[in-house]
Amino acid sequence: MSSAIATTRFSVLDRSRIREGRTAPEALRDTVELAREAERLGYHRFWVSEHHGVPGVAGSAPTVLAAAVAGATRTVRVGTGGVMLPNHRPLVVAEQFGVLESLFPGRIDMGLGRSVGFTDGVRKALGRDKDDAEDFGAQLAELLDWFRGTSPTGVHARPAEGLTVPPFVLAMGEGAAVAARAGLPMVIGDLRDRDRMRRGIDRYRAGFRPSEWSPEPYVVVSGTIAVAATPEAARRLLVPEAWSMAHARTRGTFPPLPRAEDVEARTMTAKERELYESGLAGHIAGTEEQVAEELEGLVKETEAQEVLVTTSTYDRAALLDSYRRLARVTGTATAAAPA
Repeated sequence: MSSAIATTRFSVLDRSRIREGRTAPEALRDTVELAREAERLGYHRFWVSEHHGVPGVAGSAPTVLAAAVAGATRTVRVGTGGVMLPNHRPLVVAEQFGVLESLFPGRIDMGLGRSVGFTDGVRKALGRDKDDAEDFGAQLAELLDWFRGTSPTGVHARPAEGLTVPPFVLAMGEGAAVAARAGLPMVIGDLRDRDRMRRGIDRYRAGFRPSEWSPEPYVVVSGTIAVAATPEAARRLLVPEAWSMAHARTRGTFPPLPRAEDVEARTMTAKERELYESGLAGHIAGTEEQVAEELEGLVKETEAQEVLVTTSTYDRAALLDSYRRLARVTGTATAAAPA
């Protein structure tokens, strides 16, 4: 194991993907089970996500799911990747994380994003529109004020006030600049567009202002990493998600994950094939030796302090095997990461 990888934290984000022929409750239970395994393997964090009205994703209430994950584990940090702040009132978000931190002290992370609902219908149902994302910086400042007890309303967030729940900003587009100005750790993806990722990281580090939350820049790079006994087996892990993305971009809905063999037997249109092949490209996938080499390059290139792995696939046994192999590559159980 390289020295760069050995001093890098590795964490997991699971999006509670529904599989064809399975149910949403099964997907949520799969997430909790994966969290137990991630803890056993020594991963640093386990995060869950927020999606609304998506046929292929069960994780619509991340703080509720985070509570289930934290209750099923003992040591792994638990958080959100992320709560989409424009969808919620900052006071309610502060209260939710205050409850989580009170129940599981010292283990909760508050990952925050600026996206609003994926479709017009979802945004209408949430009472939001696209422009609400433009207020993310102000919403973030209001949220942090609730923890400090400095809200100009005179209201106090219970039990959040006075608690320390580490905030992270998901840096999509303007998120990097917001994270830098607020002096917060930044999560940036995805691995398929390294040039864009590097530009975001450079912009973040150049504009970073130290804060009570983080005295210096802290970069988490996120993306899909698939590890298997052969390159072909690792590539097959990517197939279900690649097809789901192609389906979403051609038909407007993000479906449950299909079996890899069903996708490979499918007759695709030229546009579907183009999007599908694009969805297979740019990830880190291969044998343990190949992935170790690619990770070494990624960590050196980005100087990231942490890697957040976001892999989804139909075959749960293969997914668990991938995380076990990655743990061997990274030495998560004994990584010399900073406290």
